Amino acid sequence: MNKKVFDRYGTVWACVFLVVATLAVFSQVHKHEFLDFDDSEYVTENEHVQSGLTRDSIIWAFTTGHASNWHPLTWLSLMLDYQLFGLRAGAFHITNLLLHTANTLLLFLVLRKMTRSLYRSGFVALVFALHPLHVESVAWVAERKDVLSTLFWLLTMWVYSSYAQRGGGVRYLIILLLFGLGLMAKPMLVTLPCVLLLVDYWPLRRLESSGRDGEGVKKQRTRLTVARLVLEKIPLFVLSVISSIITVIVQRGGGAVISAGALPIGWRVSNAIVCYVVYILKMIVPVRLAAFYPNMSPPALIETIGAAVALVCITIVVVRGARRWRYLATGWLWYIGTLVPVIGVVQVGAQAYADRYAYVPLIGLFIIVGWLVPDILAGWRYKKIAIWLCTFLAVVPMAIAATLQVGHWRNTVALFEHTLAVTEDNCVAHNGLANKYGKLGQIDKSIEHGREAVRICPQYRMAHYNLGMGYYHKGELEKAIERWQEALRLKQDYREVNFNIGVAFEALGEADKAVEYFRSELAINPGHKRAQQKLDALLTRHPH
Repeated sequence: MNKKVFDRYGTVWACVFLVVATLAVFSQVHKHEFLDFDDSEYVTENEHVQSGLTRDSIIWAFTTGHASNWHPLTWLSLMLDYQLFGLRAGAFHITNLLLHTANTLLLFLVLRKMTRSLYRSGFVALVFALHPLHVESVAWVAERKDVLSTLFWLLTMWVYSSYAQRGGGVRYLIILLLFGLGLMAKPMLVTLPCVLLLVDYWPLRRLESSGRDGEGVKKQRTRLTVARLVLEKIPLFVLSVISSIITVIVQRGGGAVISAGALPIGWRVSNAIVCYVVYILKMIVPVRLAAFYPNMSPPALIETIGAAVALVCITIVVVRGARRWRYLATGWLWYIGTLVPVIGVVQVGAQAYADRYAYVPLIGLFIIVGWLVPDILAGWRYKKIAIWLCTFLAVVPMAIAATLQVGHWRNTVALFEHTLAVTEDNCVAHNGLANKYGKLGQIDKSIEHGREAVRICPQYRMAHYNLGMGYYHKGELEKAIERWQEALRLKQDYREVNFNIGVAFEALGEADKAVEYFRSELAINPGHKRAQQKLDALLTRHPH
């Protein structure tokens, strides 16, 4: 069979296999529920998303910093889902799955186009599709931004590979457009211009004046300098800077960025160094994966030193090995660089690290594995058998682990019960269960988990709020008021809390105090209709 024909059909069959494998592992998400873990902010309690694609909701998407993010394209995609399917959780999950599947195919096709290697590109895409660390990005509706932004990341790389070969102003404008759209889905793309510089080095080899095509025929190409390649990407860097500034402003305004006083810079740097190694270890042995990893204390000094030594040693090996195998440098720097926005030096949220942050960075390490193992085995008599055996032994356990991990995301209770089983002192998981069990009417369980959340994190205002709700529904109004007042002490403009305290005081027959708290609620939330109604009713019965 002609090699071109074989390559064409080989690519098609590889795509078919990647789609089947991805759907086999993730198809169960169509039965999953929305989670009481950010899904409320993004969908179930978001009136703008539930307006569908209207003029007002579109304007809101481009002007809001809701959920401490500016990602209008993500909001629009969720609005479109609601417009088409209503509040059916399965439909939102299927959209995430389709985007992940598209990302898998695009990753394969981009690498195939850039490297002309069918099998190695297929391996990288397959591991990307099935790795358990990627479950969080796919099985969580609130992480629509992950899979959507990665789609534009890979589309940008696809067009860039054509631009690198043939140039063209139109292609460059398309690159800018796709990159801009990706930034509007999630600012994680700010590192993409640096990744494009890495692929200039390998596999595109734009720094060389000549090379060979896929059939070994020598061809000429214009040699470009590093300065020229950097200059070429200045517009992309400008977009990255603008996106970064917007992100910092929005996240600081939303209270997502943790102050240096709350988490000292030494703590952050130490945690970042350790996390670089943690992600590598979880890539190799993906066990004890959780929805939230507490950041309760800084890593021990010995852990930090050990992680730093490991990173330095790997870097030295990469530098030396890159003289022969350039993909080592590209893959390693891809991993190191793309994690920078989320590694925790600028701390966003209270987690030590998160599985979703590895969605794009791990591609760099997958590339190293996919290219290095065949090169190490080159010349061995049983090379092909060994490669296929290694692939089987790596992918099958990975697919099984991912399938089990997907199951943990089926609902809020399953997710947080599993999180408690694999982590320690996890106040976020306890608070999540306190909230969910309260909604399910299991008040004793709600109070039990609420108490644990408050014990572990006394400054966690949501834990005080949910514990207060548990006490309220059990009829212990004084205890409920005490918890809600503590929540107010931690955040004076905490919406709904003043209203709840007012309702509790009204039930206790203390009208004056109820009036005081209803007025406080209206001062910070003037549109609260129930607070206004209750205030008016109380003032009618008890004129002041």
